[in-house]
Amino acid sequence: MKVLGINGSARKDSNTAIMIKKAFEELEKAGIETELIQLSGEVIQPCKACWACGGKGNCVHQKDIFREVFEKMKAADGIILGSPVYSANISANMQAFLERAAVVSDMNRGMFRHKAGAAVAAARRGGALNAIDAMNHFFLLQEMFVVGSSYWAMAYGRMPGEVAEDGEGMETMTNLGKIWPIS
Repeated sequence: MKVLGINGSARKDSNTAIMIKKAFEELEKAGIETELIQLSGEVIQPCKACWACGGKGNCVHQKDIFREVFEKMKAADGIILGSPVYSANISANMQAFLERAAVVSDMNRGMFRHKAGAAVAAARRGGALNAIDAMNHFFLLQEMFVVGSSYWAMAYGRMPGEVAEDGEGMETMTNLGKIWPIS
């Protein structure tokens, strides 16, 4: 089994990455392989609505890392999407990534059916539920199972590393990894 984490933060090894890695600790204890992809330093181009992905299984445009990441998503048994909260929503890179992923998978139905997915958000104060909801919509529209935890999968922290000080948030990430449906 393998769970892929995608960190949509503009910062490498950010608060969002800390959260995903916390859930990964429990998955790895259960013998589940994990991989973290960080979109930091990358620019994900928005969907061009060309519909050329129909029947192809991936986006035809190759000027960014979307195709590589999307192939890893298709191969994974589970996916954790993570984003910091920017203006009460997900990051621009995560938004562009999910828009393209949704169009490709809508044009090629069933590629994520019955996989497990979890959304996590790092927030300074508010907007975390909006961000989680945006990512969960991708899972639900792709016929995936949404993984819950002991609370909403969010943690609070503004500066790098501060989410680690949110005890309840980190416990929620630990529980997310413990209750993963394929462990």
